[in-house]
Amino acid sequence: MVRVSVLNDCLKTISNAERRGKRQVIVRPSSKVIVKFLSVMQKHGYIGEFEIVDDHRAGKIVVQLNGRLNKCGVISPRFPVKIPDIEQWVADLLPSRQFGFLVMTTSTGIMDHAEARRRHVGGKILGYFY
Repeated sequence: MVRVSVLNDCLKTISNAERRGKRQVIVRPSSKVIVKFLSVMQKHGYIGEFEIVDDHRAGKIVVQLNGRLNKCGVISPRFPVKIPDIEQWVADLLPSRQFGFLVMTTSTGIMDHAEARRRHVGGKILGYFY
């Protein structure tokens, strides 16, 4: 079986482990996009620390969970989002304007939608978490 999206596999694994009440989860394979996505989630306090384990293959990531994550997912295909359209995507994907974040890849790196709006950059949408 071929992997279509390693980011989708990662977020689905984290979401399932969070629902089961696990304290940590091992995600494989690792990639730079996954590491950046997890660092955005960690910055907002939805996951704890994560450690990258180099096994001389595709790599693994051990993620500490803190029970705050309700749902996370990938938007496929990666739709282009202009700055005025960010608000519409937030309304479509997140349950409330008070919490939850869209993760976007922009020309200045991978960031959440609030930071993209502050920096006044558009980009492509990767996923969401709340």
